[in-house]
Amino acid sequence: MPIGKLGSVVLDCRDPLALAEFYAAILGGTTREQRDGEDVWVDLEGHGGSTLAFQASPGHVPPKFPSPDGAQQFHLDLTVDDLDAAEEQVLALGATVLDAADRTRSWRVYADPAGHPFCLCSG
Repeated sequence: MPIGKLGSVVLDCRDPLALAEFYAAILGGTTREQRDGEDVWVDLEGHGGSTLAFQASPGHVPPKFPSPDGAQQFHLDLTVDDLDAAEEQVLALGATVLDAADRTRSWRVYADPAGHPFCLCSG
């Protein structure tokens, strides 16, 4: 019997609203910003999956990918119908290419504007 259920996946970043809007442009859904004094939290909801949340972290340092001396910590796999079309769209939104040279693979690796790695995967 499980102890709990996944409520949300939370990404630390310097600008939670901007990063939530980046993912909303890719996944759909709506953003909901919450403030508690200086603390800022933004949920991305209504995109057909678990809540993706973004938490203000002024000292956020993006993971390095690839890096022999550090892990990427986590990444999101986003399933798309057309890798080339999706790549063009995420790059226009501010993503950067991390590993997409091998065009024969069914996945490509990018970084979001805050530096978190994510994959576009053909589905």
